[in-house]
Amino acid sequence: MRTNRIALIGVLTALYIALGMLMKIPVIGNIQLDLGYISLAIACGLVGPWAGFVGAVGCGLESLLFSAYGFSISWFIANLIIGIGCGYAFKIVKTKTFKIIFILLFVFFGVGVVKTGIECYLYSIPLLVKIPKNLIASAMDSLSMIIGVLILPKIKAAVIKEEK
Repeated sequence: MRTNRIALIGVLTALYIALGMLMKIPVIGNIQLDLGYISLAIACGLVGPWAGFVGAVGCGLESLLFSAYGFSISWFIANLIIGIGCGYAFKIVKTKTFKIIFILLFVFFGVGVVKTGIECYLYSIPLLVKIPKNLIASAMDSLSMIIGVLILPKIKAAVIKEEK
């Protein structure tokens, strides 16, 4: 792996944490619109499947440093799945529409299925209690990633121009 790619992954991870802490917009209960996912979408477009590292480590560090609940293995794994899945998908598809479709698929799978399953297993939370909350969280995370996809072309153009 080239040095500039490693540096870009580090910067995107730091951006994930910074955007995640910049502003949390409460939606319902403890579910919030997390702007860190904007960075995750940008990482998917710039570093491909390595975006899984950006999402997992960014979320892990953010929760360790700033969350009252501490480290969340379920969010770590969900973001790893979202980053790797969308990262591969973004390498294949070029249109914004298909990128948004893959975001919806991977976020709803990562958060709605995997995160829900892990939390229900680890904490003995009834499935019918956890599913509605995680579906709302999936929608909020998808919204942030869609914002990232919309600004990705400008960022990608700036990064490519700097590499030349």
